[in-house]
Amino acid sequence: MAGSIPLAWTLADRLPLSAAGRIPAALQLYSVRQDCAQNFDAALEQVAAMGFEGVEFAGYYNYAGKAPELANRLKALKLKVAGTHVRMDVLRGDALTATIDFHQAIGCRFIVVPGDAAFTDPEKSKALADEFNQLAQTLKPRGMACGFHNHTGEFKKDGDKTYWDLFAERTTKDVILQQDCGWTLAAGFDPVAYIRKYPGRTKTTHFKPTVRQGETDRKAILGQDSVDWKAVYDACSSVGGTEWIVLEQETYPDGKSPMDCTRESFASLRTLLAS
Repeated sequence: MAGSIPLAWTLADRLPLSAAGRIPAALQLYSVRQDCAQNFDAALEQVAAMGFEGVEFAGYYNYAGKAPELANRLKALKLKVAGTHVRMDVLRGDALTATIDFHQAIGCRFIVVPGDAAFTDPEKSKALADEFNQLAQTLKPRGMACGFHNHTGEFKKDGDKTYWDLFAERTTKDVILQQDCGWTLAAGFDPVAYIRKYPGRTKTTHFKPTVRQGETDRKAILGQDSVDWKAVYDACSSVGGTEWIVLEQETYPDGKSPMDCTRESFASLRTLLAS
């Protein structure tokens, strides 16, 4: 696999980000999903070579159902598991036990659902929140937690409140509010305000480069986009209870590859984390 790592990725890319006390950085592997689908092992190796401390999964490819093998692979690459994105159906009924066992085996503490139609359904949203509360009670004794991840739709309103606020109010503090700060901004809301609004519940958060509509001088590369990432990090560090910063690269400017855009955004994130 070593031959798959570009020679330009020098030792400097792999040096520690900064001193103790800094929130560690992971990559949401959806960012490089085409690379993962083509050769998951090689993709993991490239992510590790960039200097990421962890990964957040969005599928397991050739390691599906093979927790011990995946755990060994991650250990060899010195990558920790920042979390995973899964569908609600694997958290229900008989599937839940297998889901818990697999993620415990790979050292995954945070199980996050990145979307569900019931979240913004006036008739079903409260029942979904109750389900997360029950799931959180099941996971907590095992050292695990569950949560939800927003896009823009979660900021639609039911009456005078957003569905994101309703979910936060209806769930206990043990349920993670995994804010995708880029999508929050795109929905017209301030990600910093939402971190501060629900202290201690932003256990993991997505740093996704996002450009506001009409800002033609911006680029969807972290540090070149529209989000004030320093303010976001400061809120995560001071009140969010954040344990992982998860970079997600979903747009690939200038015709560059997902890996190249990810590496460019991560270079800016490293600078932020080291400051």
